[in-house]
Amino acid sequence: MEMRALDGGDTVTGDTARVAAAGDRARRFATEAVHAGRDDLARQGLHAPPIDLSTTYPSYDSRAEAARIDAFATTGAEPDGPPVYARLGNPTVARFETALARLEGTESAVAFASGMAALSAVLLVRASLGLRHVVAVRPLYGCSDHLLTAGLLGSEVTWTDPAGIADALRPDTGLVLVESPANPTLAEVDLRAAAQACGSVPLLVDNTFATPVLQRPVEQGARLVLHSATKYLGGHGDVLAGVVACDEEFAGRLRQVRFATGGVLHPLAGYLLLRGLSTLPVRVRAASGNAAELVRRLAADPRVARVHYPSIGGAMIAFEVHGDPHQVIAGVRLITPAVSLGSVDTLIQHPASISHRIVDADDRRGAGVSDRLLRMSVGLEDVEDLWADLDGALGEGPVPAPAVAGVRHA
Repeated sequence: MEMRALDGGDTVTGDTARVAAAGDRARRFATEAVHAGRDDLARQGLHAPPIDLSTTYPSYDSRAEAARIDAFATTGAEPDGPPVYARLGNPTVARFETALARLEGTESAVAFASGMAALSAVLLVRASLGLRHVVAVRPLYGCSDHLLTAGLLGSEVTWTDPAGIADALRPDTGLVLVESPANPTLAEVDLRAAAQACGSVPLLVDNTFATPVLQRPVEQGARLVLHSATKYLGGHGDVLAGVVACDEEFAGRLRQVRFATGGVLHPLAGYLLLRGLSTLPVRVRAASGNAAELVRRLAADPRVARVHYPSIGGAMIAFEVHGDPHQVIAGVRLITPAVSLGSVDTLIQHPASISHRIVDADDRRGAGVSDRLLRMSVGLEDVEDLWADLDGALGEGPVPAPAVAGVRHA
């Protein structure tokens, strides 16, 4: 069983990568996590970022205002000068967008009210160009799967494995979508190979599970990076948000869709997300250390049939039990049985019953989401307390022979 050490000097593209800060020398990842989006505060005599709750802003030059609105309608670029209206943009949200773009290594980022709103905006941008076909690799988050399969935004999807991406492309293909590590099996996709297979079609990588601490997809050829910012970016289970990191051209189109559809992020959520980014590297490393130890114990436990854990590490674990997974859910006391993930506390859920219930059962099982699979988002508690709770929830359980589980790396 191979584990990656997640310490201050080894985080794939994290601390070892230098991230350029505008007007400054290049800064390391952990420094950017703390300072990005806050570079102007000292000049204003501020330490903590302000929260701008205004929905509208005064303007006494209506001709200039009209010109700024015309410019936004043409390119989607953020208006120069003071804000106009909260649906066009908000200064507090813009700070979070700036910071996330720097951490992902992109020109821009556009935030939305949820991860699904962010994905919907990407699909609408491509559909507006007549490119409604999507090539996607399962598994994906259950609602992402449903959005594509149901064609709710007029899209058509071809499901394939990573090796089949190139053959699945059509003249009207607007997007290739992968999630790596994937929800909930933690299967990994070779992002560089996938990007090469896409040709000129944009590759969208859902990077929610990995975060930019563990991987930055644009460095491997992806054009778009999606986050359910509700998860690790916020990190405390108290904010709902989504964000797309991308080049400025695509960001302009996303802003236009956001303005037209109204899927804007509330300023308080933007503030909480910016605050969450400052501790992101520390939280991900600490939770990943706990996860690696729990993986080691689960892999040797006769009550566990298989453990899924990505080669890049991380704080997400999936495991299949020999017994009844619903009894495990009912048996935890410290761990919270709930949907979502990426919080400071540990959560566990049964994907086939909840997060992926909306996916057709045959498609779900074909993607590796078995009825005995449990997904656990490991938090920052003491690992001994987590193991004691999990051990008790697993109960006696049937003990097959030989009773040794293996760790499956995607």
